[in-house]
Amino acid sequence: LRAIREFNLKPRDIRDYLDRFVVKQDEAKKVLSVAICDHYNHVRRCIQDPSLREKDYAKHNIILLGPTGVGKTYLMRCIAKLIGVPFVKADATKFSETGYVGHDVEDLVRDLVKTAGGDTDLAQYGIIYMDEIDKIASSSAVLGKDVSGRGVQINLLKLMEETDVSLFSQTDLIGQVQAVMDMQRGKGAGKRTINTRHMLFIVSGAFDKLPEIVKRRITKGTIGFSQGEVPAQKDPENELLRLAQTKDFIDYGFEPEFIGRLPIRVVCAALEADDLERIMVDSEGSILAQYQQDFGGYGIDFRMSSEAVKAVAQRAHGEKTGARGLMTVLERVFRNFKFELPSTGIKTFEVTGPVVENSDIALKELLAKKE
Repeated sequence: LRAIREFNLKPRDIRDYLDRFVVKQDEAKKVLSVAICDHYNHVRRCIQDPSLREKDYAKHNIILLGPTGVGKTYLMRCIAKLIGVPFVKADATKFSETGYVGHDVEDLVRDLVKTAGGDTDLAQYGIIYMDEIDKIASSSAVLGKDVSGRGVQINLLKLMEETDVSLFSQTDLIGQVQAVMDMQRGKGAGKRTINTRHMLFIVSGAFDKLPEIVKRRITKGTIGFSQGEVPAQKDPENELLRLAQTKDFIDYGFEPEFIGRLPIRVVCAALEADDLERIMVDSEGSILAQYQQDFGGYGIDFRMSSEAVKAVAQRAHGEKTGARGLMTVLERVFRNFKFELPSTGIKTFEVTGPVVENSDIALKELLAKKE
């Protein structure tokens, strides 16, 4: 727990660290940095003075909105790594109200303990991240018992507020047997529950339909020729997400109590082609560096010209999957190169624009020159 006891990061420190790994998302980095610092400064004070634990404190739980592949998960992974706390991620779609169809939301807390190596003292200060939260918005058209929407929200709400979670689920027979064996060996019952008071919860989703709800609310109040607050921007959907209010989330299908426990709302912007170029060239641990290592494993010096980087970024932008599109395009272009070149004597491979545009032809020409 030393990292948490000695937490002294400033928001700018976290922002600067994130800049090394995540391109764009300046506003998201700023908001997240402040929220993280506020939360872990409070945790540090509670560790130093246990009497503060009993005082009411509104947690800085966060909801991230934005299209796929813009870095929502990566932002939180980087933050958890910097702070030194356990981090777990799951998709909201795999959970159900009681766990009898799918998983129980309490499994997230148990997974956090596993990530912490069984250290419950450390796990109680971890970060739980749930993606695709927009997929569990309950529909008014649902008939009967809603096992994948409202029920999951209510159960997740309990975790976000504060509750004691059993370290052994009802279906974890191995864990229960192990606990009994430990008691028989004289090790004692051990800790059976973990409290979620100081766990930070982050949820995220694309919220594809939310801009429509926001736009209807805004335009409903327009009078005469006024256009109200409707933004005339390059990315209107992103701007509409920034105008989303609690009522819009409720209309989307979220319980008022649930969305009320997510006071920090961050909108991540869609990535343009030039952003994808920066991701390939400037960010630490970029996919381009990974490909250089892949070819380097066969003793091949792999390089890409600026023209080739631009061509890959343009194609990836057309995939409409954010940074994930880079992997799709690079794999498509270099799949055959990875198969053929390691078996040849080629030690240098420089990628130009024409190679990206016509990879099969470029490979044949390269192999022909070698022969």
